[in-house]
Amino acid sequence: MIDPATSPNGDSSKPRPPELPAKREVETITVPEGVTPAIEVKNLYRSFFGVHAVKGISFAIAPGQVIGFVGANGAGKTTTMRIIATLDYPTGGTVEVCGTDVVQYPGEVRRRIGWMPDDYGTYKNMTVLEYLDFFARALGYKSNDRRQRVEEVMAFTDLDKLSDRLINKLSKGMGQRLCLGRALIHDPEVLILDEPAAGLDPKARVELKHLIRILAEEGKTVFISSHILSELGEMCDSLLFINHGQIIHHGSADSLKKGSTSITQVTVEVADDPAKLVDWATMAPHVTFKEITKTGARIEIDSVDPEVISLVLKRMVNEGIPVIEFHKEERKLEDAFIEILGEIEASGQAIVS
Repeated sequence: MIDPATSPNGDSSKPRPPELPAKREVETITVPEGVTPAIEVKNLYRSFFGVHAVKGISFAIAPGQVIGFVGANGAGKTTTMRIIATLDYPTGGTVEVCGTDVVQYPGEVRRRIGWMPDDYGTYKNMTVLEYLDFFARALGYKSNDRRQRVEEVMAFTDLDKLSDRLINKLSKGMGQRLCLGRALIHDPEVLILDEPAAGLDPKARVELKHLIRILAEEGKTVFISSHILSELGEMCDSLLFINHGQIIHHGSADSLKKGSTSITQVTVEVADDPAKLVDWATMAPHVTFKEITKTGARIEIDSVDPEVISLVLKRMVNEGIPVIEFHKEERKLEDAFIEILGEIEASGQAIVS
């Protein structure tokens, strides 16, 4: 399924893992005791000509989970995913897929994983059916079994109506479906998807998200990278954030949104001039005015206690503010991510992953 990586020239030629500064602990999700992780990364390093792309990261993913892998360009996402997919060798540390070491037994790992890169090669004069049939042959499927498996994958990815379409004439969304179909041919236990939603229109993104949830319901583990945090939050069981080659967060989207904040962001809409609400907010206890809007204002309440929030609303109404809407804002994943990065930068410390 996957092209083998070039063998390293022996251990003596490998650069040593980089020396890192003092670290601070980061809470991560653990796999239940007695369960073999679908993916387990331990103290993984990868260096390229003196550049440290991955700096001693560790994490484990339980079977059947959908994990979002988040980070800016150059953060180490693709390097990590390529090592898990047996397409690259680590400088240091170990990686196992379903209990099998990716360096020692790459062939066994490739039978267990489906790899969907951020870009896939296309060929002239090759149809969708021919493309999937070629990979089914390469994976050892023969005769009726091969035809049946290709038909199943085409039906699942909704490509059966496009079987005779040339693959270099497919839309971006259909092309991503084809790439996913290729990764699914041999019915792998673990799927590694590198930026599958990049460049897709909203409809194609919704359809891809639906396919991923179906795969998770079938018990497959899905490790997916993306820059679109809001969509990852909707489809993933947990999120893994990487920055400058180090893990900075591993937890659920809800835990990230809640964070450690002790304030509540509220949007208020009123029936008349918002200026009256602004004047009230600048004087009211527990309240900080943030910004005026077309129909009201955004405020902060210095508590997450429901009683305090309720008291602020009650006082607002009693003091003559004609409130027509009062709702808590959900913390955006992008804001939470940026906040974490800011805390790390301010601390000047490295991370224990």
